[in-house]
Amino acid sequence: MADQPQNIPMLAGVLTQAMTDPKLKGLSKRVGEPSLHVTGIDQVRPWAAATIARTAPVLLVTATGHEAEDLAAELGAMLGAERVALMPAYETLPHERLSPAADIVGARNKVLHGLSETAVVVASARATCQPVLPAVEPIVVEHGEDYDFEELTASLTSFAYDHVDMVSGRGEFATRGGIIDVFPTTAEHPVRIEFWGDEVTDMRTFAVADQRTIDDIARTELHPARQLLIDDTVSARAASLAEAHPGNRTLVELLTRISDGSYADGMEALIPALTELSYSVLPELMPTGSVVLVTSPEKVRTRISDLQATDQEFLEAGWEAAAMGADGPVAAEGLDVSASSYRSFESLEVSAREAGNAWWTFAPPGMFAAGEDDATTLPLEFEPAPAPKGDPKQIEALYGQVKLHLQSGGRAAFAAPAKGTVDRMAERLRENGISARVATPGLEPVDGQVTLYQALSHAGLTFPGPGLVVFTETDVTGNRVGDIAGAKRRAPRRRNRVDPLALKPGDYVVHDTHGIGRFVKMAERTIGTGDDSSRREYIVLEYQPAKRGQPADQLWVPMESLDLLSKYSGGEQPSLSKMGGSDWKNTKRKARAAVREIAGELVQLYAKRASAPGHAFAADSPWQIEMEDNFPFVETEDQMAAIEAVKSDMEKPTPMDRVIVGDVGFGKTEVAVRAAFKAVQDGKQVAVLVPTTLLAQQHFSTFSQRMDGFGVEIRELSRFTSAADAKKIMAGLADGSVDVVIGTHRLLQTGVQWKNLGLIIVDEEQRFGVEHKEHIKALKSHVDVLTMTATPIPRTLEMSLTGIREMTSITTPPEDRHPVLTYVGPQEDKQVAAAIRRELLRDGQVFYIHNKVSDIEKTARHLRTLVPEARIVVAHGQMGEQLLEQTVQGFWNRDFDVLVCTTIVETGLDIANANTLIVENAQNMGLSQLHQLRGRVGRSRERGYAYFLYPKDKVLTETSYDRLATIAQNNDLGAGIAVAQKDLEMRGAGNVLGAEQSGHIAGVGFDMYVRLVGEAVETYKALMSGDVVDATDQGPKEIRIDLPVDAHIPETYINSERLRLESYRKLAAARDDAELDRVADELVDRFGDMPEEVQRLFAVARLRHQARRAGVADITMQGTRLKFHPVDMPDSKQVRLKRLYPGSNYRAAAKALQVPFPREGGAKKALNAPNLRDEELLQWIADFLSQMFDIEEISVTGSTAVGAKADAEKRKKRVFSVSE
Repeated sequence: MADQPQNIPMLAGVLTQAMTDPKLKGLSKRVGEPSLHVTGIDQVRPWAAATIARTAPVLLVTATGHEAEDLAAELGAMLGAERVALMPAYETLPHERLSPAADIVGARNKVLHGLSETAVVVASARATCQPVLPAVEPIVVEHGEDYDFEELTASLTSFAYDHVDMVSGRGEFATRGGIIDVFPTTAEHPVRIEFWGDEVTDMRTFAVADQRTIDDIARTELHPARQLLIDDTVSARAASLAEAHPGNRTLVELLTRISDGSYADGMEALIPALTELSYSVLPELMPTGSVVLVTSPEKVRTRISDLQATDQEFLEAGWEAAAMGADGPVAAEGLDVSASSYRSFESLEVSAREAGNAWWTFAPPGMFAAGEDDATTLPLEFEPAPAPKGDPKQIEALYGQVKLHLQSGGRAAFAAPAKGTVDRMAERLRENGISARVATPGLEPVDGQVTLYQALSHAGLTFPGPGLVVFTETDVTGNRVGDIAGAKRRAPRRRNRVDPLALKPGDYVVHDTHGIGRFVKMAERTIGTGDDSSRREYIVLEYQPAKRGQPADQLWVPMESLDLLSKYSGGEQPSLSKMGGSDWKNTKRKARAAVREIAGELVQLYAKRASAPGHAFAADSPWQIEMEDNFPFVETEDQMAAIEAVKSDMEKPTPMDRVIVGDVGFGKTEVAVRAAFKAVQDGKQVAVLVPTTLLAQQHFSTFSQRMDGFGVEIRELSRFTSAADAKKIMAGLADGSVDVVIGTHRLLQTGVQWKNLGLIIVDEEQRFGVEHKEHIKALKSHVDVLTMTATPIPRTLEMSLTGIREMTSITTPPEDRHPVLTYVGPQEDKQVAAAIRRELLRDGQVFYIHNKVSDIEKTARHLRTLVPEARIVVAHGQMGEQLLEQTVQGFWNRDFDVLVCTTIVETGLDIANANTLIVENAQNMGLSQLHQLRGRVGRSRERGYAYFLYPKDKVLTETSYDRLATIAQNNDLGAGIAVAQKDLEMRGAGNVLGAEQSGHIAGVGFDMYVRLVGEAVETYKALMSGDVVDATDQGPKEIRIDLPVDAHIPETYINSERLRLESYRKLAAARDDAELDRVADELVDRFGDMPEEVQRLFAVARLRHQARRAGVADITMQGTRLKFHPVDMPDSKQVRLKRLYPGSNYRAAAKALQVPFPREGGAKKALNAPNLRDEELLQWIADFLSQMFDIEEISVTGSTAVGAKADAEKRKKRVFSVSE
């Protein structure tokens, strides 16, 4: 699709032909009439709207947001995506103390700003009835134009963009040097704008994950991130209002922040009181002469009145967001904020008519509007296309019908969003003797042929006029297809993710040679005096004092040895080591000894697996590719990487053992589906093992849906399977007729016979006990295994980190997932009721957590009186299993609205429709528990809400206050690993592999421990394969280079401390020139051209590599000499040294070598010639090392040995002498 001109819509030709039908012609003739009631089946909606849109602009109003999204995508395929706009609704209520997401504010502004160029605006009832302020003119930045850098950043701030050090979300920007990074509220990727003076010389999009460039662009539009932009009049109004209402503390705080010009969270509730601008609604903003087409008017009307009622409730409840213990509703006396309230259905109609626009309604046949006569009703009585909905017999019949239709001179069109489906359909049609062609965009269907289009449509219809039948993938298979035709598939790129190591003063750090210290600060220091001075940056660590009662010892670690540091995670409060003391060496030695035992066991297991004959699966079949094309979402980069890794593992002859770690709802199941399908393609059987019956049912429906139509036999085996069925399934497993079985522990019972088991998938691995896993291992010494988990048990983490199992983590959240809005506050009945009602309004469901079984029924009764219209049900662990499963199952099937339960929901329940969580007595819960609970909501495109409440008369203890505050702050997506590590820090890592060595982890810290295990494993592997074993301590050696070289990262280049730290760390970890080049590319890409000091850092790094090859650990300046240590020199070398460098001396006992400091001017130098410094000095030392230690020559500036020869020619002119 990418290489065709995008300006012709895919289905334009089909629409042109459909419009020749007399009924649709009649419809377009009625355009201009003020009111009309159209009746027809749902599939007519897009065709009717598109027909009107060809003559007049249309505002299409739907009852729900999902309908609006579908219709916008379908209309885009007919009229062109750029001419169809989807108006999103704010996920917050008008008077709530909460600000809507920046991307929604931006998207709404974009729609309003571009109304004149739009043919159709699609909006849900909620988006239509919420009034809007006049659109703000976006800031446009174009390549090659001139802008004042300061003014541009100031205008971004005035557009409510947040100034951050590294851009990660919409509505943020960062500046450094002559670069602005900004994430426009309406764009898919952030944009990097480079200035030369005032001219924009370069504009490119970049990826958030690794902050690297994607491609160049010519212009970008920046829409505001807030509805109301604060200018002088607004802040003046805020200041005067604050004086007028001194009694309401919350209000005054809010107003004071606004009057200072800063955007406060929740200020949207006050907009009407702060601005003179008038609100208006969509129907009156449409260009004059437009048609407002309301589909299912009755549904829209009830939707809007429900919204109004809930909003009113919220105003009365004065529900305070996140402000702990704040008091008083925002609507203070005398503040009129009703202008932003939802408008009623009737007033919308009045507004539309007053603006000179027509108000038409569209309802299913037979739904006449009251008091309508036939003149104002236009029936569009089209028949739906034949829809077999996946029934094989009916599909055969469909081909027959199509063939007859074409033989009698008709024509047909088929639409599906995935290319694979289109191609397969064309093959199927040709097999049945029907002529088929795959269309280019805009092509019209022709007689006697089926034309196939790659586009999204759910609207199959029969148009008798032109003799046209349109049928879609949904009609044929019955699957809801997502809009993946328009989604851009990005090739996954695995580059080092940017993960700034945030060190706070007081954090514990493990230094390789000195042990555990405390981080104090980052500091700069000038070394040397006069001409020899140079600036360097250091990390300062504190260690235990050498003498009792003295101040702590400090260690200044230069940035180039950052790779020796790792953050400590292990025990609660580790004791600091003594610098250079023996206790750290002992701790390390003990840990190493303990590790050897474990490594021995692990390696045996590993060897057994590696030598076991596995099955090497074939490469992807065409079916596989097509099945993957039908995935209704866009894969994230991490997901693609995980899928690739799993497939390549399966294609190898050794058995796979891979763990996939991803936060809740990040798409692990899809990886499993693709792996299972691949195994089945090779005629193998697949076992999917899940911890609960509920998950079994969930996976069963997912797998069945995704593999529908490919002839895969899928069965479910759990407690709910009747004995007779279970018997049948067992027989099917034994004779090979069942391909995939999804089940709980029953799969592990003895007596389950497999004909040809090829793959085992274990989901939510942390829920299975050791003996279950042993059982699996017995099955599987030669079977591929894939395990999936959100919170890895330390043991899993350990095994994968030490390389016994492969581990892939999925850390990027799916597109359009919102973080969960988290509130912490005292519990009030009114707001609980309002929260439940708000969720019912979006057809959602609520989890209500009450952690005491004794009075849980009482709580449920209380809720029933608060919200009588909700269907409320109770679940807890002391109920009978049968009853419990049925209750939760019923909730999953949407038979109930509110599930009042204990914390049993915290593990693995995935109910996409439940998006509000209310937790009573949250002050008594642990951190990871709170996070797991919060992970139950916000799993679909809807915004999730989590309310953590505490009794209002209770005083919180300090720790529970801290915990609640932490959970309120960490609400980003993918915070799971962060919370897990925080938990590890809080409670200690404890017993990981065996009881005997839990102490060692606390002793040396997790990272160091993992490295020790890794080394031991390497050693054993070497023993087994018969290589020579190097038994010495193999940590990275600290190489100290203290020379007059100005090498650091200046603040003018990277101004944020954590980003500087991260860059130093990457430099320190680079082990060869290729890695250094990669780091250099990244710095230039992210921060602009490198200043001299940074280039010298790279030169020092190259010299460090050279020193490592020569085996030299220290190169320092001592008075007028250079000292190298440790050095072993045979006599022959000493002779060479005396000859080449007169005045140098070598002390064999101390293994030290001293050379007079090189100066400028060579042999004929003046007596007081200045010392060499910077690049020249580094180059001299590099050459000295390569001459004395017989290693290859390098150029420290980055050109390779070949270039060094040319440099040598230049250098002859400036001979450097070292005679004293």
